[in-house]
Amino acid sequence: MLDHCSISHKGGVVLWSHSFTPEASHIASSASSPVNSLIREALIEGRTAEQKYEKDGYAVKWTFVNDLELIFVVAYQRILQLTYVDDLLTAMKALFIKLFEPFLTTFVASLHAMSKGKPATSDNGQPSWNFARAFEGWDKLFANLLKSFEDKVAQERKSRFKPLTTADQAEPETPSDDSSTIPTQSPEAPQDEQQIARNVQALKNRLRGRGGRRGGRGMSRIEGGRDGDLASDNESNKRKAKAKTQRKWGDETPSESDMASLDFSVDKLEPGVNGRLSHDLKSLVDATSLGTRNKDGLYEVKDWDFGSGGEATDDVIARALRSESTPQSSLGALGSVFARLTGSKVLTDQDLKPVLEGMKQHLMKKNVAMEIADKICEGVGGGLVGKRVGGFQTTSNAVRTALSASLTRILTPKTSTDLLLSIRTKLSSPLPSSQQRTPYSITFVGVNGVGKSTNLSKVCFWLIQNNLRVLIAACDTFRSGAVEQLRVHVRNLSMLGVDGAMDSKGRVELFEKGYGKDAAAIAKEAIAYAKENSFDVVLIDTAGRMQDNEPLMRALAKLVTTNNPDKIIFVGEALVGNEAVDQLTKFDRALRDFSSASSGKSRGIDGMLVTKWDTVDDKVGAALSMTYVTGQPIIFVGCGQTYTDLRQLKVDNVVQAILSD
Repeated sequence: MLDHCSISHKGGVVLWSHSFTPEASHIASSASSPVNSLIREALIEGRTAEQKYEKDGYAVKWTFVNDLELIFVVAYQRILQLTYVDDLLTAMKALFIKLFEPFLTTFVASLHAMSKGKPATSDNGQPSWNFARAFEGWDKLFANLLKSFEDKVAQERKSRFKPLTTADQAEPETPSDDSSTIPTQSPEAPQDEQQIARNVQALKNRLRGRGGRRGGRGMSRIEGGRDGDLASDNESNKRKAKAKTQRKWGDETPSESDMASLDFSVDKLEPGVNGRLSHDLKSLVDATSLGTRNKDGLYEVKDWDFGSGGEATDDVIARALRSESTPQSSLGALGSVFARLTGSKVLTDQDLKPVLEGMKQHLMKKNVAMEIADKICEGVGGGLVGKRVGGFQTTSNAVRTALSASLTRILTPKTSTDLLLSIRTKLSSPLPSSQQRTPYSITFVGVNGVGKSTNLSKVCFWLIQNNLRVLIAACDTFRSGAVEQLRVHVRNLSMLGVDGAMDSKGRVELFEKGYGKDAAAIAKEAIAYAKENSFDVVLIDTAGRMQDNEPLMRALAKLVTTNNPDKIIFVGEALVGNEAVDQLTKFDRALRDFSSASSGKSRGIDGMLVTKWDTVDDKVGAALSMTYVTGQPIIFVGCGQTYTDLRQLKVDNVVQAILSD
């Protein structure tokens, strides 16, 4: 059963809507309703082209009429799995346009007139469109149309489940080849203990015989006492393992001086350098990649600049549309297709099919995930089908606008990417005199080996440059060397200080409790320690884990639920395409599911940090894929091995890189 159905104009005017139950009236009325979320995330932001959207237990499907700028929407409970919705949308669209096309054409023309400053109103100042009168009788027609589809589905369901005849229901008896071994007895006849014992013995004999040949051999081993021999062998091996002799490095026991020379875990002090570590500080900071100070004195990391000779977006598309002699280019196919579209023409699916295929191949070469490339191309094509173009140049402009606008919509963040502003806002918010300020906490999550700890230290360097005190919580209690790695980073960052000045000890500290402990408890203790010692920010490092490992994902959700960090940042690689989508989607879904199950409050990924950005040149499609699946912004990208190798992304630069040849 449907819950809601509506017909709207792309400008936001609802022409007709119907809710089938009183409880379903909120689907279109509230700000967070599935239909409003669909309009915001799918239509305005262009983050889905599947024409199916799921939100709060509802599934929403829709279809367009581009020439009249209409949207037909149907919403129903996701669990129902209604199979006729697509056919219903198609039939409803065709019938509605056939009946009311003259009125709809006038209505759309009046909207365009209003956009040019010519309001279409009556004498009393009210809009001159009377939808109730114009669409009189549509409710009854739609009800009949819906009933016909529901009856058809019900009839098909009945035909699939025909009642069984008596002959079908009778179960054939299969003669047993061991009927002489196991005595038969009527189910109604009571069985005494002796009879039950005889049946059990008969079953054992059967298993030892030809009916259970493979199992019989195993049973004979056990009955012959082999299991005792195996157990004794295992005990003997354990004793031998315990008796393993200690490794010796020479004929004599090493002295204290020998041990000191082999100990690389202690910071060695170089004489005559005021006790400073003999460390090349220049290897930790790249002067050419240092950020800049703004007028307020805040340290800002540099913007990533696509500087590999790429062309501007408009130049790329225009050249591709003009060219008919470059079949080797994935976008070159666009020119040969649209060169034939001369004169006034309404674009169809067949016109756009080769164009969209070439566009898809180009996006995939830029490391955009295949599913995302499909959806982007479908979205661009859906916005062009039915539009009338006048000649090659108009077509070129239409494609240029649609493709560039689609990529820009996807990459434009819904929330602020100014992490420093968020931190300063929390730290400066007024509190009662009796209440102690809680530090801003950021949790870094991701799969194994993507560079969480390294890029956490880069973010820490950026925070130190902005005069913030940072506590790093070592919550990776599983990987060997994880705590020591953070200890080295803290030592280095303590030496660098602000603007490269020496000795900024006290601005960054490490909170660690060793290995094998509960990460959620360590994070909680770290936040409490930071609160008592006036730290501004807590950076929580977590163990890497695969997205399909449910026990580890539950443990991560426990850390998030217990400590409620201000930001959860997913760290992913720029080198992967489809895998990045799978990782990010499953991390976000697991966090939301497991956190809501334990606390009732769903919590997902708040932003991304993409590592190894310097290795992909202009193949930056991972940024598009990751932003598409979550709608969350990419806060930073890592692009090197020093603490200054952190960048921010500009949407225009990413679009330029994706569309360049």
